[in-house]
Amino acid sequence: MTIPPIPARVVLLSGPSGSGKSSLAARTGLPVLNLDDFYKEGDDPSLPQLPGGAGADWDSPLSWDADAAVAAVEALCRTSRTTVPVYDIATSARVGAEPLDIGRSPLFIAEGIFAADIIGRCRALGVLADALCLRGRPSTTFRRRLLRDLREGRKSAPYLLRRGWRLMRAERGIVARQTALGAYPCGKDMAMGRIAAAAASGRACSSPRTAEPASPSRTS
Repeated sequence: MTIPPIPARVVLLSGPSGSGKSSLAARTGLPVLNLDDFYKEGDDPSLPQLPGGAGADWDSPLSWDADAAVAAVEALCRTSRTTVPVYDIATSARVGAEPLDIGRSPLFIAEGIFAADIIGRCRALGVLADALCLRGRPSTTFRRRLLRDLREGRKSAPYLLRRGWRLMRAERGIVARQTALGAYPCGKDMAMGRIAAAAASGRACSSPRTAEPASPSRTS
């Protein structure tokens, strides 16, 4: 029995919060799945907690529904469509759901701070085109993240400042962890180049019935 080829594959785009994932994904012109919409809700008893009763640890992968994210990625790769939650960060709640259809695109971006945590599962499913981790100067990331979060009213200013300082100190470790999970660490220009190469490969392989799956990325 011939197994039908998978019509689309995913580039998993990770990196520290504020590293520019969303803006880079938009620049590619490819369909985008926002993985941050798969956060757990604020009243979920399984949420990890910060020390000293400081509240939920939203920077832990345990605050995120990896199973639902993988299911959405696989559905997009195999059927080109899925339904995704709409998450409101300010209230830590899902406020609805909406359809996402990538059409006939052979490639799409799934971006979020926990994207690296599903690299292995996407590779095992045969849907991974590449996995990238955006990196830059921690001070630049801190400034970009704080301005964005204040502008969007994501949380209170004191909370955002405390979180920002904590993440700036941890940034190199965050990049190292995502790299160890299989993401290729790079700046925006290199990321755009790799995504363009993956898109070109996807277009070349979209017609033949016996197209070979893309090789998984190798990180160092």
